[in-house]
Amino acid sequence: MASKIGIAREIGNAVQKTSDRTGGWYGPHMAAASRAIADRIPLVDFVLQVRDARIPFSSHFQQYPFSSGRQIIVLNKIDLASRSQLKDWVAYFNRRNCLSIGVNSHNKDSVKQVNSFLFCIFVSIPQLALLLIIFCFSQLLNFLQARVRELKKTDLSSHTITALLVGIPNVGKSALANSLHQIGRISAAEKGKLRHATVTPQPGETKDITSLKIASHPNIYVLDTPSILPPQIHDIEVCSKLALTGAIRDGLVGEKELARYFLGILNFSEEYKKWAKFSTNENDGEHSNGPELEMKRKRVYPTDHTQDFMVHKVRQTLYEVISGFGANLEDESNLERLIDVQLTALREVFQVAADLGEDGESKVACKLLNLYRTGRLGHYTLDSITNETV
Repeated sequence: MASKIGIAREIGNAVQKTSDRTGGWYGPHMAAASRAIADRIPLVDFVLQVRDARIPFSSHFQQYPFSSGRQIIVLNKIDLASRSQLKDWVAYFNRRNCLSIGVNSHNKDSVKQVNSFLFCIFVSIPQLALLLIIFCFSQLLNFLQARVRELKKTDLSSHTITALLVGIPNVGKSALANSLHQIGRISAAEKGKLRHATVTPQPGETKDITSLKIASHPNIYVLDTPSILPPQIHDIEVCSKLALTGAIRDGLVGEKELARYFLGILNFSEEYKKWAKFSTNENDGEHSNGPELEMKRKRVYPTDHTQDFMVHKVRQTLYEVISGFGANLEDESNLERLIDVQLTALREVFQVAADLGEDGESKVACKLLNLYRTGRLGHYTLDSITNETV
C-alpha cells in the first residue's frame, strides 16, 4: 500500500539527504548510548526489543544481533495497528523462533499480560496455560524449560533477573517501562516512591539508562535505555515509514509532506469506508440536527481538533471527499489532486483562516498528523510481511 504512493519515495529521499548532509538523527548522544548498551548486553539475562506494531519490520533495532534465546520482541502501540495484521506478524516472528507479544503500554490490562508473561518466563505458575494459547507452543516451552533449568541452580528468593529494554525512537519504551514498574510494584504490595522514565511524544528524549523494578520473588528489573537509530538507513521506504510514525523528527521532512503521505495511505485503505455512518449524505442529516446534539455543541470548542465531534467531522469530510472522487488513484496525478481537495476541505473543518497561507497549511497538517498518530483516524499497519525479514 505505502509503496504505491510517490510522496513516500520523496519523503524517504529527503530523510536520507538530510542525514547525509547534517548527520540527521545520529548525534553524540546516540553514539554514547550505543556504547553504554553494548557494555550491558553481556550482563543482562534477556533483551526486550520494543517495536512499533504499525511498522514491525521497519522499527527493527539493528544495532546489535540478539540471539532468539535471549530476546523477546514486544510490539507496542497495538491500539494504532491493524488487529488482523498484528496476529499475522506475531505468527511470523514465532515461526522464526522469535518470541513476541503485542501490547498497548497505556492500557493496564495489556501491560499486566506482559508482566505476567515475563514472570512466567522464569517461574512456573498457572498463567502458563493462558500464554500457551497466545504463543507458539514449542518455542515458549523450550524457552521456559531452558530458563527454569538455569534458575534451579540458584535460590529464586535471592536471584535478581535483569531485562534490557531497547528500541528505536518513539516506540514507547519508557511508557512501557513505567507501566511495568507501576503494575509490578502494586502487585507485590511494595511501598515507596515510584520511579519514572521520561515520556514525551518527541523521539529521542530518553538520555540515560534507568533501572526499574517490575516484579518480586524473584526480583526482575528492566533497564530502560536511550533510543538508537543506525547512522544511515538505506531503504527509502523504511525512512518514510519511520518519519510518518514519529521515529524521526518531523522537522527533517516537514509536517505538510507527512500529512500528504498519510492521506495517500488512507485513500488506498479500507478504513475510510467505516466512516459512512458519519456522512450526512448517507444518513439524511441525522448527525447535523437534533436538540441533544445542539446542546452538546454549546459545550465544545471548535478549535480543539481532538474532541469527538471534531473527529467525527474530519471522518465525515474525508469519507465524502474520497467517495465522491471518481478518478483512478493508480494515476499519481489523480492521487495528488484528491489530496489537495482533502486538505482544502480539512482547512474549513479545522477552522483555519485562508489568509494564513503556508502557516495555515502547516496547522492543518499538524492537526491531521496528530489525529492519525493517536489512532483517531483508523488502524494501519504499514509493513507487509511479504519478502520481509527479521
